[in-house]
Amino acid sequence: MVSVLVLYGTGEGQTATVAGRIGDALEERGYEVSTLEVTELPAEFDVGEFDAALVGASIHFGTHQSSVVDFARSNRAALNAMPTAFFQVSLSSATEDGRAQAAGYFEAFADETGWHPDRIGFFGGALRYSKYGFLKRLMMKQIATRTISDVPPADDSGDVEFTDWDEVEAFAADVAAFVEGRLGVAPGTAAE
Repeated sequence: MVSVLVLYGTGEGQTATVAGRIGDALEERGYEVSTLEVTELPAEFDVGEFDAALVGASIHFGTHQSSVVDFARSNRAALNAMPTAFFQVSLSSATEDGRAQAAGYFEAFADETGWHPDRIGFFGGALRYSKYGFLKRLMMKQIATRTISDVPPADDSGDVEFTDWDEVEAFAADVAAFVEGRLGVAPGTAAE
């Protein structure tokens, strides 16, 4: 059975939700998936024990979580030796105009870490107003008003989600196809 690590860093939880959806999609294809938050890794953790790895991070004020950057930097040799993917969750990725900015964040991440994933996914994030303090809520509302012209409706808590779940599913399928090709596993037979 092909073992896949889905590792993530998250601020208010949207990246965790995206990681969970990716993990579920890979499990449906027959993979053995470990979905873990980077700050909760055991001391003896070895990424080399997996056949493939996906790492995700969110963008907050122009930067990724330092824990994800540190993980990628310290594990770059192992990551560069196996099939890998990186996914980034941000408000920049929610609009066509912001995609170039989102790509710039990834380029800075790759330069800083020395890790060059085989697949990259950019997903719109969420505005978790219910989890923000007063100042952050005010600032995020101003940023959203300036940068996003078509804001989806808020949920019951007042939060707004920009994630395109079809894109997330397509990314998981693309990564699975790549892993299957790289490891020589027939499509849909990862459990055999």
